[in-house]
Amino acid sequence: MLPESARRLLGLDVGDRRIGVAVSDPTGLIATPIEVYTRRDESDDVPHIAHLVHLHEAVGVVVGLPVNMNGTEGPQAAKTRAFADRLGGIGLDVVMWDERLSTVEAERRMLESRRRKRRGAVQRSDAEAAAVILESYLDYIRGRVRV
Repeated sequence: MLPESARRLLGLDVGDRRIGVAVSDPTGLIATPIEVYTRRDESDDVPHIAHLVHLHEAVGVVVGLPVNMNGTEGPQAAKTRAFADRLGGIGLDVVMWDERLSTVEAERRMLESRRRKRRGAVQRSDAEAAAVILESYLDYIRGRVRV
């Protein structure tokens, strides 16, 4: 777990084609979607995330772990863990966080805000899902949610 004083974090919703990215505010209360990165290959993907960590002065990365509804991990979870291991391998502080239903919550938020437009909605939901994952973790470390 990241230290209690760690407040600015990057949140990732890692998929095969895209990575949704969110960042917390300096107080660790709010997560904001910042981009949807289109994946290329490991030699580009990992340095891009490292650049975002540096750019946003984040102290760590919260990676959404795609756990099945019954709590088991499938092939996508293994891919996500491997990506998180690569981030950890370059010295980033990485936490895996259960992302169950984050995409559903992200889409609900987008509908409520009425900002959703037809074109690009799927990609925007990736970044919003990253924000949901990060907010869930921030709530947990503040003791607002019990897991």
